[in-house]
Amino acid sequence: MSQDRFAQIRPYNDGEVRGVLDRLLRNGEFIAAITRLRFPRAGGALGALLRPLVRFYLGRQLAGVASVAGFQQVVEKYMTAMIEASTTDFTVSGLERLDRARACLFIGNHRDIALDPAFVNYALYANGCDTVRIAIGDNLLTKDYAADLMRLNKSFIVRRSAKGPRQMLAAYQELSGYIRHSLVEERSSIWIAQREGRAKDGWDRTEPAIIKMLCISKPRETTVAEHVRALNIVPVSISYEWDPCDAAKARELYLRATEGAYEKEEHEDVASIARSITSPKGAVHVSFGEPLAGDFAGPDEVAAEIDRQVLSLYRVQPSNVAAFRLLHERLPEGFADDAAVAAADAVLHARLDALPAEHRPYLLAMYANPLLNRAAFDAAGA
Repeated sequence: MSQDRFAQIRPYNDGEVRGVLDRLLRNGEFIAAITRLRFPRAGGALGALLRPLVRFYLGRQLAGVASVAGFQQVVEKYMTAMIEASTTDFTVSGLERLDRARACLFIGNHRDIALDPAFVNYALYANGCDTVRIAIGDNLLTKDYAADLMRLNKSFIVRRSAKGPRQMLAAYQELSGYIRHSLVEERSSIWIAQREGRAKDGWDRTEPAIIKMLCISKPRETTVAEHVRALNIVPVSISYEWDPCDAAKARELYLRATEGAYEKEEHEDVASIARSITSPKGAVHVSFGEPLAGDFAGPDEVAAEIDRQVLSLYRVQPSNVAAFRLLHERLPEGFADDAAVAAADAVLHARLDALPAEHRPYLLAMYANPLLNRAAFDAAGA
């Protein structure tokens, strides 16, 4: 089957890279955005003076790049610099569970728009594994340059903006078909989130609808269990000591609870991505699980197994313990009040002090909930 069937959603291929890069370098809005990201205090006339320099610098960095792999080598340098500047530690576990000869469908918990798949990709790249193709909703691509950047970096588009039953069904069929095509025919790994939208409250659960979408492309003669094995689904669990967008998430959760809805500002997600890249994250851990191989009868059973692995593999951070203690006035079972928790407690108090009082319970809950989440899941399975 020709990849042209998926031309509107697939990542760019090598033959398209140079033309897209040249288009980006001509895009004044893109250059302005990079200038603001690199020099956040340089506004007005100073920012205008810096833009030609930024364009020149980017042009030099991207000169000679004519493939996806070449572009990702440039991205790797920025990712390394970001990790060194904004994390205290970055650790990975579970890579030994992967069959490097097979493409994987990584399904992970979702805390950050861009960083979740970026950290997964970096963990794979740094350990000699192929990078993944990344699912990204078209709601995040409100700028043309954002779509170009994402598709250059092996992202494919999920049409969340589809309206009406027919359009939505067509979008799901296209997405499901592309994922199977990538994994089975092109043998290229993929990352998707376990749910639509970030778990802003820290409550990680797989939406069975995600698994149902994947099963749309299941051949008629194939069982759900056989289809799952063909996709080679691998759960991934990521934890951040500090969520770079925790204050914004707490505000949104408060407004949803008190007003019943939350209306995003224009380009809010793009601003969240920029904040995530530059803000402190503390320790970050990525854990890869076991490929799913059970005799699953349907999507609910598949989702439950992904949840079991995501929750059991989640690396509890000192911030989780400190928040749990503040919220519940006791330490979580099995955890001690050590120096790391005391240090996290001081940082947590500073973050709380910077928030309106009514937002603070929501911030505490998002950090404490991973512990409650695991306990609730264990109790349900007991």
